[in-house]
Amino acid sequence: MERMSPTAIAVLALSMSVDAFAAALGRGATAERARLGDAMRTGLVFGIVEAITPVVGWGAGLLAAGAIASIDHWIAFGLLSLVGGRMLLQALRRDEDEVPAGRSSWMLLATAVGTSLDAMAVGVSLAFLEVNIWIIAAAIGGATFCLATGGMLAGRLLGRRFGRRAEMLGGVALVILGVSILVEHLSA
Repeated sequence: MERMSPTAIAVLALSMSVDAFAAALGRGATAERARLGDAMRTGLVFGIVEAITPVVGWGAGLLAAGAIASIDHWIAFGLLSLVGGRMLLQALRRDEDEVPAGRSSWMLLATAVGTSLDAMAVGVSLAFLEVNIWIIAAAIGGATFCLATGGMLAGRLLGRRFGRRAEMLGGVALVILGVSILVEHLSA
């Protein structure tokens, strides 16, 4: 079995976690009362999903290499655009002084899945390198937990200062992220 250096694993884990950080930042900015527990729950959901998807991709890569890679960008685009568009519409519909509506668990899960599909595609490619997927998945999940938790807490501070504008920015950022994933894959 080939080995990846610890540095290569760390770089991979951090690069797979950046999307979750951005999404958690937007989520924290729109939270009514984001506490450490809320941030850790968000980080845990993102981390678990982000750890599972490369394993799923790895398994799929072992079975049928091209099937997932051909549609992952469309799924990511759809989920991120749906969640981001909903955030943007909610921000536009409420008054400046109104407190943002509560964040549902399904939106959290949909966002986590949408931001982790690139890790699934990475998992497909890792199947061809015959690396230890369990170590890599744990590193990606751990990095994502830390960055998403931190992003949620940082977003909370932004939300207090910028309110509705931060929610709008978070929604736009998710849509842009979905579009960039789609463009990147379609131009490759």
